Amino acid sequence: MRLKHLALIVFFPAWAAPSLRAEYIVLRSGQRLAVTGYQIVGDKYRLQMKGGTAEIPVEQVVAIEPEEIFISAPPAEVSQEEPFGDLIRAAAKRYSVDADLITSVIAAESNFDPRAISRRDARGLMQLLPATAMRLGVKNIFDPQENIEAGTRYLSDLLQLYKNDMALTLAAYNAGPERVQRYGQRVPPFAETISYVRRVQQTYQQRKSSGPSVADKTPPRAAPVAATSNTTKPAAQF
Repeated sequence: MRLKHLALIVFFPAWAAPSLRAEYIVLRSGQRLAVTGYQIVGDKYRLQMKGGTAEIPVEQVVAIEPEEIFISAPPAEVSQEEPFGDLIRAAAKRYSVDADLITSVIAAESNFDPRAISRRDARGLMQLLPATAMRLGVKNIFDPQENIEAGTRYLSDLLQLYKNDMALTLAAYNAGPERVQRYGQRVPPFAETISYVRRVQQTYQQRKSSGPSVADKTPPRAAPVAATSNTTKPAAQF
């Protein structure tokens, strides 16, 4: 498919939709379009590109990839002396979730700040939404033990739901299971979700490749599948 075949609409000045980052829209034809922004309008993507906008059917988009290469910070060791290490190990054992995965999620979610609050009002170490925390029986969302316990329980539920597929589990943790379902059990085509899945997977793999860790003391239910063939295909968010 050539760009001239796309359904072009009225163009707007570049200042109408400023952006600080860029993504690539990958079409079924193999064509890659550099865009500065996008949104779903009905059954179409409205793309913001240099010089104007364009609309294409949702079914023609197979992936939305960040332009930048994500490089994770060196993974923090979960040692006996490290803050929250004991809490992470305890939750890992209770819910049969790999401690390295819990640690990798916390690193991406809050950078180990128990008082962190996101712009979407997610809170604490594992960035629980108040409604999710309430459903999981959390009384003090900023309490590290309660937050890690609830976040790990939620991870365990998602791992079971997606048969230990790590990419889908992380996508659902970030964007919500309903959005993963909306896009056909695939990782949502949202830059933030794609970036999040990659960052957590990279940190997790770095921890595993660095040698034995505390996670090895608590064998998980099953090792999560680190990647899925659907990772870069559309699936759900915000």
